[in-house]
Amino acid sequence: MPFIPHTEADVAEMLAAIGAPNIEALFAEIPRELRTRALTGIPEGLNEQQVMQLMYARARMDGRPLNFIGAGAYEHHIPAAVWAIVSRGEFYSAYTPYQAEASQGTLQTIYEYQSMITALTGAEVANASVYDGATAVSEACLMAVRANRKSTAARVLLPRAVHPHYRAVTQASTGGQGLKLEELPYVRERGQTAVDALAAYADQDITALVIQQPNFFGVLEDVDALSDWAHARGALVIAVVNPTSLAVLKAPGLWGQRGADIVVGDGQPLGCPLSSGGPYFGFMATRMEYVRQMPGRIVGRTVDLDGRPGFTLTLQAREQHIRRGKATSNICTNQGLLMIAGTIYLSLMGAAGLERVAHACMARTAELVAALARLPGVRTAFSSARFHEAVLLLDRPAAPVLEALAARGIEGGFDLSVNYPELGPALLVCATEARSAADIAAYAAAMAEVLKAVRVA
Repeated sequence: MPFIPHTEADVAEMLAAIGAPNIEALFAEIPRELRTRALTGIPEGLNEQQVMQLMYARARMDGRPLNFIGAGAYEHHIPAAVWAIVSRGEFYSAYTPYQAEASQGTLQTIYEYQSMITALTGAEVANASVYDGATAVSEACLMAVRANRKSTAARVLLPRAVHPHYRAVTQASTGGQGLKLEELPYVRERGQTAVDALAAYADQDITALVIQQPNFFGVLEDVDALSDWAHARGALVIAVVNPTSLAVLKAPGLWGQRGADIVVGDGQPLGCPLSSGGPYFGFMATRMEYVRQMPGRIVGRTVDLDGRPGFTLTLQAREQHIRRGKATSNICTNQGLLMIAGTIYLSLMGAAGLERVAHACMARTAELVAALARLPGVRTAFSSARFHEAVLLLDRPAAPVLEALAARGIEGGFDLSVNYPELGPALLVCATEARSAADIAAYAAAMAEVLKAVRVA
């Protein structure tokens, strides 16, 4: 809180009202041996003015570098109206509604959000958001095990081309619950999931197949072939998508003959600024037949006794999320404020506006790749079609190149050497509509200088 108004007299009056002698008494239930006696290594407290000075100084140290990193979090232009509306008290201080009849404005906003997500994804029903894209993937895998009653194996095929953070979170969240996550390779020349690798699973019990479109490399997968293979063998399809790309790519609900069964992704591109990794929000949508297995809140539209339209939480009781092992999820809240930002962003942009953003991103990335690939020591990794990210191969280690670019005020990309060492020195770069032709020229010029200074391994 930026301002805490309680004086010592106020605190004393509140303690007296509840019959507590002091603040310490409020923590009497915690055994003394579990309490921290002192905070060592913590500097002396600062007053309000000193705190503000410190934070402004830290912010200036960050600077405003030109950003060419994507990797799941993207710098887009956010219309000023988005956060001007979201920061109004009606939204900013409101929590997920429990007394639905008293929260019609919030409920209607959530309903509109769900409607937009289903329109984007081609799914039939959406929930009112989850934490982020990574947890949405793990929730989708757990949901698939519950929903696919033809399968008893609890085996999910998770391609290596799926975001490595998503895979790590999914493993951490589901590993203790009996799910078996099995990795599918990608084709080195194309950066796509190897459809041929599925032949090894042709006669096996597979619960679900995860497909990210575009995948972590920015490459477009053969979603129709992958989806049809899964459905032909009784497996569900979990689609992981970038919402901006859905303005120009086929909706997951139309993949193959039947479409994806569960659609998830991170809503960060929809009006949420980059902020040290969050908070963002995850979206989730599915078929109506699986709606009872989907975690999260769902808002429905109805008519009251007087014939007036109204909105209410529906299909799921809030208490299901605290029923331990019987719950569809033990995540008991959502990212409501960020989801509202996404709703306002989508309503302002509209279908045509979002399509313009997507086309601009593709054009800027094509310009970026062309400019960098002309430099000696830089070449593209994959031949496949892409959206707004691309993998570049270097003839020297990526880390010192990125450090040198950062010293010149440019965040040059995501180093792939840790997660994909088989690629060798490689960068994942991204350009959205927020980058101009001048920005790309500045990056290319800086990269040319850096490649002369950084030695080849």
